[in-house]
Amino acid sequence: MDARVHQDAQGRKSVAQPCGQPCSIEQGMRILGGKWTGSILWHLKDGPVRFNDLSRMIGGASKKMIAERLRQLESRGLVARRVLKASPVSVEYTITPLGSSALDFLDQLRAWTEALPDQVRTGSAADE
Repeated sequence: MDARVHQDAQGRKSVAQPCGQPCSIEQGMRILGGKWTGSILWHLKDGPVRFNDLSRMIGGASKKMIAERLRQLESRGLVARRVLKASPVSVEYTITPLGSSALDFLDQLRAWTEALPDQVRTGSAADE
């Protein structure tokens, strides 16, 4: 359903089919819109990745932030965690089928972003 604003003959406005609170788009953004969340899922798409390797793959993200995002993704069923029997102990993460269901539109987002003009992508137009 799409929310629509209607205006009657007297100029009064009303909304038909308002979005629920929060709407589906907002709910999805709350799940996947966190900083580094999409990148983590993207880097897990090809198979299990150990935590330290994942932190190396995602430049600019601290290990603390990656660990926090992984816990969130795991609690939502998008990522599975497995402790490896090694010395020292290490952990690897795998994207779940539910997490994989986000890869198509993450790929579309990647392509859309790469096609943007540099000034839009970097935010330099807003800085002027």
